[in-house]
Order: sequence, then C-alpha cells, then structure tokens
Amino acid sequence: MKQDKLITVKEVVLKNYCPECYSNEGMQLTFKQRFIETTFYRRITNDIKHIISCKTCDSVIYPVQWDEHIERVFEYQKKAFTPKKASRQFKKPAYIIFALVAVALIGIAAILIYNGTTTEP
Repeated sequence: MKQDKLITVKEVVLKNYCPECYSNEGMQLTFKQRFIETTFYRRITNDIKHIISCKTCDSVIYPVQWDEHIERVFEYQKKAFTPKKASRQFKKPAYIIFALVAVALIGIAAILIYNGTTTEP
C-alpha cells in the first residue's frame, strides 16, 4: 500500500497586497515536499510544491494573478528555501526479505559448490 503525501516544510507570511481582496494581511507562501511511504520503505523526494494563499479571503493566488512584487518576494523566498534532503529509509519487512534472499543465495551457492567438488568413482 503506497501512501503519497505532501509535508509542509516551510510557511512564510507575506506583506504583499492580495490581488483578490486587496488586503495586505493574511498572504501566506507554503512550501511542501513529497513524502512516500510503503510497506517496505519511507522516502523523501526532491519534488517541491508551493502555494500562495490569502487567509483573509480564503483564496489561492495562482501565478497568473501575481504582480511584480509578489513575484519578486516569491523568487527571494524560493532561493532562501532549503528543502529536506532526499532520502530513503527501509522498514523491518524489507530487511527480512533481504535476509531471506541472502540466505537462499548462500544455500544455492553451497549446493553448487558441494555438487561441483564431489567426484564419482
């Protein structure tokens, strides 16, 4: 079972005017990073999403609506943002499968070596 979700890594309050309600309070820039969890591993990816929203009028501000001030602030925050390092962490079931495969390979190798060294009279 694969669970794919976005984790909020950083939230920044912006002092820009909202293009919808013209309020200069309540604008928020949120950076989210993709997190994948399965039965065998947890993984943090390099996939970063961002969203600018206004908490005053409860609307999402899409890039088409940005003015030059919002775009400038976004570019600055994007450069200042450091995402979590991409990683993969295996869980207990994965290690059990790895161990079983290793034991099976060692057993097969031992059988092949034993059959190769015996001589028939």
